[in-house]
Amino acid sequence: MLNGLDWCVIAAFFAMLVAIPAFASLKTRRGGGEEYFRGANSMPWWLIGVSMVAATTSTNSANLFTEIIRRDGLSGNWVWWSFLTTGMLTVFVYAKLWVRSGAATDIAFYELRYSGRPAAFLRCFRAFYLGVVYNLVVMATVLLGAIKIGCVMFGVSAWTVLAVTSVASLVYSCLSGIRGTIYTDIFLFAVVMAGAFAVMYYAVAHPAVGGWTAMMSSPDVVSRTSFLPDFSNADALIAVFLIPVAVQWWNVWYSGSEPGGGGYIVQRMLTAKSPGHALGGTLFFNILNYALRPWPWYVAAFASILIFPDLDSIRAAFPGVDPSLVGDDMAYPAMIKVVPNGWTGLVAASLMGALFSTVAAHLSMGANYVTNDIWKRFVRKDASDREMILVARASSVALMAAGCVLAPLLESAKSGFDMMVQVGAGTGLVFLLRWFWMRINAWTEIAAMSVSFICAVFFQLVWPHLSPTPLLFWQKLLLTIFVTSLAWIAATFATSPEKAETVARFRSLVRADGRDVGKGVLLAFLVSVGIFCFMALVARVVCSG
Repeated sequence: MLNGLDWCVIAAFFAMLVAIPAFASLKTRRGGGEEYFRGANSMPWWLIGVSMVAATTSTNSANLFTEIIRRDGLSGNWVWWSFLTTGMLTVFVYAKLWVRSGAATDIAFYELRYSGRPAAFLRCFRAFYLGVVYNLVVMATVLLGAIKIGCVMFGVSAWTVLAVTSVASLVYSCLSGIRGTIYTDIFLFAVVMAGAFAVMYYAVAHPAVGGWTAMMSSPDVVSRTSFLPDFSNADALIAVFLIPVAVQWWNVWYSGSEPGGGGYIVQRMLTAKSPGHALGGTLFFNILNYALRPWPWYVAAFASILIFPDLDSIRAAFPGVDPSLVGDDMAYPAMIKVVPNGWTGLVAASLMGALFSTVAAHLSMGANYVTNDIWKRFVRKDASDREMILVARASSVALMAAGCVLAPLLESAKSGFDMMVQVGAGTGLVFLLRWFWMRINAWTEIAAMSVSFICAVFFQLVWPHLSPTPLLFWQKLLLTIFVTSLAWIAATFATSPEKAETVARFRSLVRADGRDVGKGVLLAFLVSVGIFCFMALVARVVCSG
């Protein structure tokens, strides 16, 4: 239970959550649409990098990492570690191309790269697909984590959690636009990490754990501390290592790790002072995101194995929680019970900070797409700045409401992650090649997005009724990639190439020099290997006991 001091900490947290964007809104009022959507292109690299990490860090992050470690051990994280290489390509190859393009959003890119009605249709289609459909899946997954934590920590209903999240996230994202979002992200990320370290500290000190040395000596923990998977276990090797490392990182579109960049990563890059600040911010983000940020949660997950060794122990500890909500991802919310009063308020604030930063990032991104790429482009081309800001805020409210409806329908953090990866399977290579291979056209991307989504729906909803034999996740992923790749390659050569003048204009705009790109690719792989080696070293030090 929370005491008076805890509630004071939470009250101070909410006061800062309103004060920071309120302060930033003073500039928004003077700067109009350019300030609201792009921060007047004035953001330094370190603000951009931390904001990207904050947007990526959700309440669901701790739940997801805990579920992965409890099921597959530390090495199970290769299912998302593999996206580091994607991020490094964005840093050393694509960041400068995005800034040079001058696109207001990553969706506006389409009418720079392509032309005519297919380009216009693709821009509208992609804006709706990412800004509404995909965005809702991401937000619902994040909100699911909040529901589980809210039920355990506060004993409140799912709809209470959703109501508080909606109000706070809308105030945070709508009040001052992207500048206020980035400024507030800095505060929220600091709170999030402070709370994560508090949970880690008190979890390791728990009597059932017995301290760091005892924890890292326990057979149940030791069996889960390997940085690489067990190569003798073929199923685990394929699912958590070979597929992510060999295929997933370059051929799956995943929010925050998009091949070639996209979403809120590009949204923040486009606020940079210069191409150098965009590159530096994206590099800083990837180092923090993969090598440093998750370790407090990993350690807490190890401790949870000893405190709550199975699902029955979690159910026994929290008999009032709906049994359908109890999974391995529920172990982290359960760990919050070990934190004493005084620190519990900070942990609660950190979890809400992680939640609000991610939800606000997706609300901002979705509203940006709806406003700039649908409303202003296709509905009212002469819309004033005031009208666009109003549309953006209304879009945020609608997206938030839809996400709240979808969230209770998901099962767990890992199921939401799998769904997001499945929907983007097979599209990544298109997003990497479209900057350089000019034979790709608008129909290529339309085919890739449509077929990958249809395959994901088929395997999720139809296949279980057609066959008694369930497909493993990696099997569904490979099948989706194969079918999607065939579809977009066929669409590319079955349709006309892009107009020569459009290609020439695009090339002169982004100036993608072959030698420069080759150097960037080499740097991306070398830095990726360096960071992976650093991660392995940290894992060895941390898990040595």
